[in-house]
Amino acid sequence: MALITVSSPHTTRKGNHTGAFMRQVLYATLPGIAVLTWLFGYGTLINLSFAVIVALLTEALVLKIRGRDIRFYLSDYSAVITAVLLAIAIPPTSPWWLTLVGVTFAIVIAKQLYGGLGMNPFNPAMVGYVLLLISFPAEMTRWVAPNEAHSFSTSLQLFFGHIGDVDALTGATPLDTWRTWAGNAEQLASHPILHGNVAGMGWEWVNLAFLLGGLYLIARGIITWHIPAGVLAGVLAMALPFWLIDDIRYGDPLFHLFSGATMLGAFFIATDPVSAATSRNGRLIFGFLIGVLVWVIRTFGGYPDAMAFAVLLLNLSAPTIDYYTQPRTYGHKAAKRGARK
Repeated sequence: MALITVSSPHTTRKGNHTGAFMRQVLYATLPGIAVLTWLFGYGTLINLSFAVIVALLTEALVLKIRGRDIRFYLSDYSAVITAVLLAIAIPPTSPWWLTLVGVTFAIVIAKQLYGGLGMNPFNPAMVGYVLLLISFPAEMTRWVAPNEAHSFSTSLQLFFGHIGDVDALTGATPLDTWRTWAGNAEQLASHPILHGNVAGMGWEWVNLAFLLGGLYLIARGIITWHIPAGVLAGVLAMALPFWLIDDIRYGDPLFHLFSGATMLGAFFIATDPVSAATSRNGRLIFGFLIGVLVWVIRTFGGYPDAMAFAVLLLNLSAPTIDYYTQPRTYGHKAAKRGARK
């Protein structure tokens, strides 16, 4: 007689598996991808498509070397998620080799080297992003200006590294512009990119689109509200008082909430179930500290946006946060400090 020895939890709910959850995350990124393509051109879609192909081929190769079932592990869509998050975080003008290096490093080193999905202590996409940002700062800051999207043919030229006489490659982002001219009221007033309807021109719509996708994930039960709320609260808690003290030196709260990768980071990156804190209170603390670090590094650090650094630093702290925030076992009273054994 054969016995089923699969460990708990047991469920017969249709679609309740890793691949199904990952597909929901992919669906939630679609509004943000659409807005990025609309504002910054077809380079977003070109790099995204290439990143997914590289991720799948790289993961398949590593799985084959490790003697694992390729079809089974690729069907969880985790490699696709890593590729998508990395591709939409880098500039749409990125050449093919930049995407190749980032995605390969994320899959091989940050994920498979630790044993694959469920064993990686750091968010793979952000590990790849930080590698690229530190190693190739020029390519990673080469953004086009919003609403000056290139044609498909020009985007292909940029993808293959043919920069030539292409214009508008060095359009600074709102965060970069503010960081450069913070404290100079005349210069801040002269840069249109800082004066959108809510925050930085163009980027406000990107963040609103990712906010919409994030709310979809919460509504579907794919993520909980704790980490996103913590991230946004952390940014707000730092931005508001400093802005009230000196609104020329420090950006207003809405500017920080709707510029850069704030919403992408809060709903799609920080909520990685493998590398984030897991307890309810731990998630709030985890998210809040990410938000605080994002503002601190943006304001005083060497990088205009800091979501990747903040997430990786808190990934490192997640086990400690969980250790001190685990709820007590049902039916047991909380232990008193100093109580005798």
